[in-house]
Amino acid sequence: MTPELTVLALAGLLQGVQYVLMAVPANIELGVAKTLSPRDPARLGQPLLDQVSPKTGRLFRALNNHFEGLILFTLAVVVVTLGDKGTGLTAACAWTYLGARILYVPAYYFGLAPWRSLIWAVGFLATLLMIVSALI
Repeated sequence: MTPELTVLALAGLLQGVQYVLMAVPANIELGVAKTLSPRDPARLGQPLLDQVSPKTGRLFRALNNHFEGLILFTLAVVVVTLGDKGTGLTAACAWTYLGARILYVPAYYFGLAPWRSLIWAVGFLATLLMIVSALI
């Protein structure tokens, strides 16, 4: 398996870990009656995200942000892998992406501004560099 595919697999596992990190406190705070419900707006009064603590809300937003970032990173890995364009640079970029995503979770959870945004930018730029590298 290429380094880029290995990192993609690890990023998928990170997504699972992030889901658990968000779901456990959300279920504790909201109760299973709400989290197992169909979540109809009329029944809940307001979205579940608005009913959790600020830190649990941050975990939810970090999870969603990783879903968004993972789409572009997956595209980069597919382009590099199928194009047979893997290099030391693309491998380093993939590991940089994963490191940034790991650091992003606690940075967001603890509200570390502007570090959260800078960490996000490192992962985003590493992903874009993978794509550009595959094209040249």
